[in-house]
Amino acid sequence: MPPPAPPTVLVPSERVVVLLSCVLSALGSGLLVATHALWPDLRSPARRLLLFLSLADLLSAASYFYGVLQDFSGSSWDCVLQGALSTFANTSSFFWTVAIALYLYLSIVRTARRPRSDRLLWVFHIVSWGVPLAITAVAVSLKKIGYDASDVSVGWCWINLEAEDRTLWMLLTGKLWEILAYITLPVIYILIRKHINRAHEALSEYRPILSSAHPQQHCTSVADKKLVLIPLIFICLRVWSTVRFVLTLCGSPAVRMPVLVVLHGIGNTFQGGANCIMFVLCTRTVRTRLFSLCCCCCSSQPAAESPVGPPEVQAPSKSGDSQESRRTPVELPST
Repeated sequence: MPPPAPPTVLVPSERVVVLLSCVLSALGSGLLVATHALWPDLRSPARRLLLFLSLADLLSAASYFYGVLQDFSGSSWDCVLQGALSTFANTSSFFWTVAIALYLYLSIVRTARRPRSDRLLWVFHIVSWGVPLAITAVAVSLKKIGYDASDVSVGWCWINLEAEDRTLWMLLTGKLWEILAYITLPVIYILIRKHINRAHEALSEYRPILSSAHPQQHCTSVADKKLVLIPLIFICLRVWSTVRFVLTLCGSPAVRMPVLVVLHGIGNTFQGGANCIMFVLCTRTVRTRLFSLCCCCCSSQPAAESPVGPPEVQAPSKSGDSQESRRTPVELPST
């Protein structure tokens, strides 16, 4: 590998954009976790996997935020700590993204042969948390994590560019799994889509009967299919860090282009925000419940100030409202 390129200097505007992306991603991941905690009926196996992906993205966004905010100039103790946390969270996010794709494949394509959900979930936990933890622990013990002059990051610490075997450790602590995900996810996604299209064609004449007989199962399957969009979000966001990694290996000065730096910073930090947009704000059931919760919180203050007035107005329609509230979660689709 050629000697490291000159350090990539972050201008204030680039730093602000990346910090804002970290904040939005953390808020999005937190909102996904909150919806999982608030409404137990939405806790499908696929959304449980999305929960663990959101936890990894939340830790990743927090560690990146600290790294960009500190503007490290050397391998201090907090630089190593931030690099270790972001390495673990980032690699874990790769594994959970692939785990979701594998779950969808086994649930939709290999329904008859798939293992039990609880057993499969334990396997995902061991691999998606255990492998990144082991890699990060070895990298820290061998002092491979440190200041990287922002050549392969956007202000945060990662692999120390002064290490002789830095290319190997860049691959082991992220890039190898990222590149494998680029290959694995589209293949799984294409297989799932082909199976769904064939199933729709074969069962087209029975679709009205199936929809009326099993509305709950139909809504759940629609929600699981929508999670296929996670690999697409992953690739669109992560490709910029791979581009800068290749440019760094080649010793190209293009690695310091402001556009690439900003896209890299947003791509590495915004996956939690993108997942929130797709699976909270663009999911009608969750969006409706959030708006209802916000409206209830806003209307609780006037009700407390004038406790006599509201019951008189709402009393005639009390039974109707209670029936409607019970019926809404069933009638609304899950996507």
